[in-house]
Amino acid sequence: MDAPSVYEQVSSLAQKYGWEEGDNIVVEMAGTQVSGIDVGEVYNKKWQSPIGTRKYNKDAFIVIKNLSRDPFESSKPMDREHKPQHPYEIWKRLTVVSKTND
Repeated sequence: MDAPSVYEQVSSLAQKYGWEEGDNIVVEMAGTQVSGIDVGEVYNKKWQSPIGTRKYNKDAFIVIKNLSRDPFESSKPMDREHKPQHPYEIWKRLTVVSKTND
């Protein structure tokens, strides 16, 4: 018996997790790196890459995301005044005391 194709494996996982037709599915490449250093005009091509160059690592992998079911929610400001149980001044004094006892 042949091993399932990539399409069959992805389809099986989508069914397992309840993904539906119409969900916002994104396929991305991960395990890559982008050069963030400006090496100038003259550089060692073996070890350096111009800024913005994407390299694919040998262990790069594919990520399939269902953005329709992404539970991510941005943080929001507190709906109350911030009143820590232990004000900063107490911790500051405790730190000074512990340093003098060492």
